[in-house]
Amino acid sequence: MVPGERGASGATIVRGTGGFTLIELLVAIAVMAIVLVAGVPGFQALVNGNRLAASSNEMIANLQTARMEAIRRNRRVVVCASANANAGTSASCANASIDGWITFVDEDRSNAFNAGDTLLRNSRVDGNVEVAGPATVVFRSDGLARDASGDPLDDSVRIWIDSSQPSSNVRCVDIRTSGAVGVRTPAGHGAACG
Repeated sequence: MVPGERGASGATIVRGTGGFTLIELLVAIAVMAIVLVAGVPGFQALVNGNRLAASSNEMIANLQTARMEAIRRNRRVVVCASANANAGTSASCANASIDGWITFVDEDRSNAFNAGDTLLRNSRVDGNVEVAGPATVVFRSDGLARDASGDPLDDSVRIWIDSSQPSSNVRCVDIRTSGAVGVRTPAGHGAACG
């Protein structure tokens, strides 16, 4: 029936307009607030966990590319921390204010990206992600990992987010002398990679 029609008894039938009462609206807002309070920390942990995984995977991709290209090209290839990783051929190695990594064929054997060197890969890390560890990893044509001075390298790059969400907020990218790389999550908040 249409509102305002007469029923069988002759009385006018009035129907509501289909809105919410104030009580219903307040209950809906309270339920929504509870869901948000419960969901936001979990979402923050998910976002930070994904940032850590992405940064760790990018580091592994750089290291694997460097090792593979060193063997393939029979040349020295360097992965180094950079303060301007997305600057293309203007990128440089750095020890502070790191925003990513660059991987390049080191033609002049200087451990620095210079004219004449070939940029193979560059990667940025998210602004919330912090990085510590060896600033330079060198792969020679034998595929073994070495530090900047040429000594065999057996170390870890520590990648972390200064947050309690997720509780395991550190990833360690392990670099072995053999050239093998892997990621592990140490137990505990802010754990060391050692």
